[in-house]
Amino acid sequence: MHMQLLRNDKVVMFDRTDFGPSNLPLSDGRCRFDSTDTALQVDCTAHSLLYDIHTNTFRPLMVQTDVWCSSGAVLPDGTLIQTGGYNDGDHVVRTFTPCDDDNCDWLEFPNYLSERRWYATNQILTDGRVIIAGGRRQYNYEFYPRNLDDVENTHSLNFLKETRDQEENNLYPFLHLLPDGNLFIFANTRSISLDYNRNRVVREFPSIAGGNPRNYPSSGSSVLLPLDETEGGAVDAEVMVCGGAPRGAFSRAAQGSFVRASSTCGRLKVNEENPKWAMEKMPMARVMGDMLLLPTGDVIIINGAESGTAGWEDGRDPVTRPVVYRPSREVNRRFSVMDPSSRPRMYHSSAVLLTDGRVLVGGSNPHKYYNFTGVDYPTDLSLEAYSPPYLSPEYTSVQPRILSASDVLGYQESFSITFAVSEYFSSSFVSVTMVAPSFTTHSFGMNQRMVVLKVEGVQPVASDTYTLSVVGPSKAEIAPPGYYMLFVVHADIPSYGKWVKIQK
Repeated sequence: MHMQLLRNDKVVMFDRTDFGPSNLPLSDGRCRFDSTDTALQVDCTAHSLLYDIHTNTFRPLMVQTDVWCSSGAVLPDGTLIQTGGYNDGDHVVRTFTPCDDDNCDWLEFPNYLSERRWYATNQILTDGRVIIAGGRRQYNYEFYPRNLDDVENTHSLNFLKETRDQEENNLYPFLHLLPDGNLFIFANTRSISLDYNRNRVVREFPSIAGGNPRNYPSSGSSVLLPLDETEGGAVDAEVMVCGGAPRGAFSRAAQGSFVRASSTCGRLKVNEENPKWAMEKMPMARVMGDMLLLPTGDVIIINGAESGTAGWEDGRDPVTRPVVYRPSREVNRRFSVMDPSSRPRMYHSSAVLLTDGRVLVGGSNPHKYYNFTGVDYPTDLSLEAYSPPYLSPEYTSVQPRILSASDVLGYQESFSITFAVSEYFSSSFVSVTMVAPSFTTHSFGMNQRMVVLKVEGVQPVASDTYTLSVVGPSKAEIAPPGYYMLFVVHADIPSYGKWVKIQK
């Protein structure tokens, strides 16, 4: 249900704790004790694990409180901060700090949150804080860590109340940190720019065309398109929202009628004087799809269904073919349909980008309880990796390999990258991108963002080996402090990513 790639190439995954036992026992005879759990008060099985990409192995983790439909972000030091959930977990903050051995596990802080956070969204901010916005019947936001000088940590946001309808289509609102430091918030069909420090709505944008809601349970997805610093000066910010389900689809699914999902995407240039949504049509309708930024600046849309909505038993017609969207191409030439997966990935599936350029996909449970037999779409406990076209063996000769690069980057500071390309190198087709890994759940990759860095020059240093001089991101509003995957892209083929840390 929830996935986060960490700076050591391990992925934390977790699911709700109130379903009864899982298929993975806890190690060393540990057990979870919860006298209020209606399913199993003594549970010696794991509901979280740590997956090692390089060894294809995993180990169980102990999560004590219910993480069902929670949210997360990675702090500047690489620690995953995880907030809210259900039942005994709805006011809890949990942290997981990566380690080189097998001794790290979840730490939990009960009653840290001021409000119940179930279906809320997190976003890392310029100063390293995390904003936690919304949730079921929560029309407000708060911060982690708390400001000790702030008597009231909760701040009302009437916009979330205004966008709620009878189906609560504003759950898991889409949040994106903008280059001007304000926060873009999209809920249902509407969006605003929020100055969260002054609790002031700076701007309201036009409603997305078509009138169909895009947030849970309609469950479209959204990305902030790459922030390009190659030209210097002000950076344009453009938000993209794709898929979802028509208004009323959730109620109709409960009656056994599964309406076709939305097939539209909208792009909004938020810093234009008179911004308008530019609409496009996907090759197929999709609800519950995950949108991820690829190292090339393209967007992959993967997982989901063609009919129905998010919710128990509410999706039909799985969409097994990913599509790749290329933002810089001409309209009507931007979508490419990829080869299908053999496994439906619908409600409660998830996906994250890995440093090797693949997309890790896992899960799918459209049922109230785990159900492995006798249903159209059984609960799926498997993982698989999707390899985008740039990983095809035919591109090996032009794929760059990073040989060395700085581990720590500073704002506006130059640094160098040494890389190799075995054949057909052209300095005219080299770029450098960095991607913040997403916390992905319920069709939204929280905190993901891409920055295209300014390249000052390329110099040959040996046979098939070159050095790039690159300028770090201009400010924290473009790239908040923390860990990023750094890629060299040559002729639209990315290298494997290298972890770098941006610090003030």
